Amino acid sequence: MKHSTEHNHNLIIPDHVLENWQEIANILAELIDVPAALIMRYLNPDIEVFVASQSKDNPYHPGESETLFGSGLYCETVIKSKNKLLVPDARSDPDWAKNPDIKLNMISYLGFPILLPDKNPFGTLCVLDNQHNEYSDVKEKLMLQFRNLIESHLSMIYMNQTLDETNKELTDYIAELQALRGLVPICSNCKNIRDTENNWHPIEHYLFRNPKAEFSHSICPKCKAKLYSSFDE
Repeated sequence: MKHSTEHNHNLIIPDHVLENWQEIANILAELIDVPAALIMRYLNPDIEVFVASQSKDNPYHPGESETLFGSGLYCETVIKSKNKLLVPDARSDPDWAKNPDIKLNMISYLGFPILLPDKNPFGTLCVLDNQHNEYSDVKEKLMLQFRNLIESHLSMIYMNQTLDETNKELTDYIAELQALRGLVPICSNCKNIRDTENNWHPIEHYLFRNPKAEFSHSICPKCKAKLYSSFDE
């Protein structure tokens, strides 16, 4: 399964949002009483530990990454399905008995997808435990509230970045128009300049008043009469 990750790769998360997300991870780890709460970021083809709770026994660290698809990681299923995944005990579940996180003694998992405004995956919000854990409905609701908060942050960041890009494109377009409007006809023979009222002036007079002007070739009426009178006839 392939997902568009262009926006995810280009999306810049501001420092103040990262600080907020760090606090979310810390609170989740403390309230749910698990070693690890993570915000994972999907950057095709990898998934990266983007934020990790600063809990004592957390084996995960920001910046760690793995190739996602085919990895067998819990988060792979969440990204693929865009749905919640609950694994109370991977050791007794044949679908998860060989999950790579078991090597870190992370045997239970609860995770939710984090989606961008275009519904492509940003990553996951998840908690992991080193013991059997069913996770109560209250804990699920808590995670969903934090997941929704993260998605609202992403929505604002996404829209602001899109607006900045649109404004830049508009600014570039206006600059191009201004450049085109600034092209000044100059006689290829005598080098006189034609102004917007169709009058011709010596080049030094025009440059004194318009030092930033750019020029395109033309021919003034006097030179046309002198050089191409036979064509007029």
